[in-house]
Amino acid sequence: MTTLTVTTKGQITLRKEVLQHLGVHAGSKVTVNKLPNGKIEIEADKPKGKISDIFGMLKREGQRPVSIEEMNEAIAAGWAGEP
Repeated sequence: MTTLTVTTKGQITLRKEVLQHLGVHAGSKVTVNKLPNGKIEIEADKPKGKISDIFGMLKREGQRPVSIEEMNEAIAAGWAGEP
């Protein structure tokens, strides 16, 4: 258990090991939920987006789209040790 001190401004500082446990760093956001009996729950704020936001992110200029069949052939060749 970690004990934290409240500053005169009403703030607390989370210790490095707590931040690492949450997987957060400077600039990250956390969510605080108020629970019954005066308890709180702190969790890393997960990015919210749509899967479609990543479509096309690996495409290079001038490169044609690759079909699923071509991807499967490349994967099979890689597993077989072929260049």
